[in-house]
Amino acid sequence: MFKIHTLNKISSNGLNELGDAYQIVDQIENADAILVRSAKMHDMVLPESVLAIARAGAGVNNIPIDAYAEKGVVVFNTPGANANAVKEAVLCGLFLSSRKIVDGINWAKALTEDVAKSVEKGKSAFAGQEILGKKLGVIGLGAIGVLVANAAQALGMEVIGYDPYISIDAAWGLSRNIKHATTLDEIYSQADYITVHVPLLESTKHMLNKEAFAKMKDGVRVLNFARDTLVENNDMKEALASGKVAVYVTDFPVEDVLGNDQIITIPHLGASTEESEENCAVMAAKEVKDYLEQGNITNSVNYPACSMPWNGSARIAIAHKNIPAILGKITAVIAEAGLNIQDMTNRSRGEYAYTLIDVENASKEVLSAIEAIENVIKVRYLTK
Repeated sequence: MFKIHTLNKISSNGLNELGDAYQIVDQIENADAILVRSAKMHDMVLPESVLAIARAGAGVNNIPIDAYAEKGVVVFNTPGANANAVKEAVLCGLFLSSRKIVDGINWAKALTEDVAKSVEKGKSAFAGQEILGKKLGVIGLGAIGVLVANAAQALGMEVIGYDPYISIDAAWGLSRNIKHATTLDEIYSQADYITVHVPLLESTKHMLNKEAFAKMKDGVRVLNFARDTLVENNDMKEALASGKVAVYVTDFPVEDVLGNDQIITIPHLGASTEESEENCAVMAAKEVKDYLEQGNITNSVNYPACSMPWNGSARIAIAHKNIPAILGKITAVIAEAGLNIQDMTNRSRGEYAYTLIDVENASKEVLSAIEAIENVIKVRYLTK
């Protein structure tokens, strides 16, 4: 029986997806896998028993993915499972940035007498603009960005998208009415609204900064439902003060953006829906189950996607460094033991690789010999 430890509350529908061969345990010791949402794992001591970690969500900043790759621990996330929830939050932010609704609500709450008359007299202070016919720039056309672009176009906006690494699936899902920008400068110079949907990398950290704002139209409205540090907050406040940016909507309240009337701070609600949490939990559970039972990897952030139909009575799953000749050494061990390889697949990602080999059986001596090969990180033996 596999043991699963949860670091956060995980939807019961997700846990039920695991089935009778799984036990949810309170202690991390001897756990085979961990399901997590937002708990910080960087300072955790991980037991040797842990084979996989699944993040019920897309971002994995709370998980030391490189350190775990060195241990042969596969880290999964759930891309796209919360995409609709975030899309709807972005659309909400789009309207909030245009119509001074937040300011108007706060003002109306403070009215105490002759309310109807006061409303008619004071409502002009909260006039805004419509999004119809305005141009929206979408930076990043992944699962969320595509949904946002399509929805905004359906609402009557002119949409221009930028993503030099757009996937085939995303391209197929994108409306043909979305204009493709070849550079970020096209987005900056043309868009009335800009929404960013890219992962946080060294290359994207503080990408919306003083230099980027200088290229934007005066009065642009900026939305950030992706990651806080994609925006350089001090530069943003300067852009707001100068009028370059009219409104900034962020789903990531931090100290240096609070107390500014031009910044709408939403308390990280982008994916906070019952449906999203359930979708993420179910997807995370399926990924862990497929890996523990079949050795297949889908949606890992530190190892390559690698899967294969089972074509033998046993399977050897090997996490190793991506270096020349290592596959030859692995198969040589199997050949020397007189075993026939019935099927095999290998995939690599950066400095790490993963290999699945189907055989009729393999002794402990064979598995130990493979594990002893230099740059082999972890060997698992699975049987039907």
